[in-house]
Amino acid sequence: MRIKDQAEYKSKPKPVSLKADNTVFEAVEIMTEKAIGAVGVVDNDNVVIGIMTERDLMTRLLAGGKDPQKTKISEIMTTEVRVANEDDNLLEWLRIMSNERFRHLPVVDEKGRIVNMMSQGDFVSYTWPELMGRVKETAKASFNSGYQIFFIIGALLLYALLIQVLL
Repeated sequence: MRIKDQAEYKSKPKPVSLKADNTVFEAVEIMTEKAIGAVGVVDNDNVVIGIMTERDLMTRLLAGGKDPQKTKISEIMTTEVRVANEDDNLLEWLRIMSNERFRHLPVVDEKGRIVNMMSQGDFVSYTWPELMGRVKETAKASFNSGYQIFFIIGALLLYALLIQVLL
């Protein structure tokens, strides 16, 4: 399934993006107001050059004892940012994000301009109904195989009989 095929993809609000010379404090104000965990960092053409996340705030700003009102985003942002295209496979990105331990993924157009920001939580919520459907089908298939249900019933009857004999 492609990222753009998710119904919620098109209804997501426009991603928040800032310039590298904005202060961290400006970014935190926006992140707090919008209840988001990351902002894209873009150049003058809106091309992604980095990302600033809550993790960057903790590990590079707070742990470094820096002043958020004086520190520029460029000083703490992640510059080796992974970006996706809206035609990319959603489940493949969910796997990559999980394996590489990052939670926010800018989605860019063919020129590298940010068009959306997906979180690992977005991907999980989008795949949850599909996952539950597969679990139901697998459960039905295993119980419909016949002998397993008889084995379970037989084991319960044997257990009940043993309890009666031993008591």
